[in-house]
Amino acid sequence: MTAVNGPTTRAQGGAAGPEPVAGDIVAAVVRQWRAVRPDVDTGPMEIIGRVNRCAALLQQAEDAPLRRAGLTRPEFDVLGTLRRTGHELTPGELARETFSSGAAVTKRIKQLAERGLVERRGDARDRRVAHVHLTEAGRDLVDAVLPEQLSYETAVLSGLGTDDRRQLAELLGELLVQLEGRLGAPRG
Repeated sequence: MTAVNGPTTRAQGGAAGPEPVAGDIVAAVVRQWRAVRPDVDTGPMEIIGRVNRCAALLQQAEDAPLRRAGLTRPEFDVLGTLRRTGHELTPGELARETFSSGAAVTKRIKQLAERGLVERRGDARDRRVAHVHLTEAGRDLVDAVLPEQLSYETAVLSGLGTDDRRQLAELLGELLVQLEGRLGAPRG
């Protein structure tokens, strides 16, 4: 990860905030904003813009191992949640765990059930409640795809050293905790 060496103030000859990292699209955007609005601190844009751009590029790649297995990332999130928790979950619990809407999770469960990867079981006391669990085929698929997906993600991050990856993970973790606290999102 390329570090920014402290903030450069306008008194030091630059616009407010740190100098943008050269070479990425966000740096070009920041330079353009600084040319037309030198009075505005573009520092937040340099972080949020890069996080958003990285997320978009990662989504564009569509996780090659998942695609080969015929899964989308949201479908894998449902399967992975069931596998890592090790027990049945309701669609509402799956929605909270995967940061998805109830309607989206219901649709995914239906599709995964049609493929024989999950099963739904009605609640004995409340017919409105369903419990979802992995089938053996679903568990086998998750267990087969997970190492490939992690290997793929490792390759995506290979341009960063171990210390940089650890530091980035810690910083993103701090940001996530802060955002979850501010936006009221559930924490794991």
